[in-house]
Amino acid sequence: MSEVRWLDTVEQRVWRAYLDSGKLVNRALDRQMRRDSGMSLTDFEILVTLMESPDRRIRMGTLAEAMSTTRSGATRAIARMEGLGWVRRTECREDGRGTVAELTEAGELAQVAAAPGHVAAVRAAIFDDLAPEELAVLDRVFTGIRSRLGAQDGAAVDRAGNPIGAAVDASV
Repeated sequence: MSEVRWLDTVEQRVWRAYLDSGKLVNRALDRQMRRDSGMSLTDFEILVTLMESPDRRIRMGTLAEAMSTTRSGATRAIARMEGLGWVRRTECREDGRGTVAELTEAGELAQVAAAPGHVAAVRAAIFDDLAPEELAVLDRVFTGIRSRLGAQDGAAVDRAGNPIGAAVDASV
């Protein structure tokens, strides 16, 4: 058995800063969403995922994987959003098995209305104080992590890091 390679002081500081900053950014974005749009960051993530999906529809299992949540978590979120008229659940057309979440016109309007505030909050939380060279470093680091771990996880991504077969909505 090989010896454990413990994190050194700098690695430990970077690791903890990464964990803490991720939590803080998500909390700030969720607060902004709830305050300005009356939806959670999770709701917005679902709406964006549906907007970027072919025919604005996605299997519930695929949605749960895209969100890194459980199927029951995705089901609860979709049920709540269905009550708001933002999504509807239908039977899968392709095989008649499973359930598909489908974006409604009201859901698209909610996502489009929420996007400008979300982008402003993302800019304020992450990008506004970065110098171009810092942004280039973050781009290289996070694109590399996503490519490496995405490949290990079987996720296919293009050179820009977008899931293959998914459209990209420039408004988010």
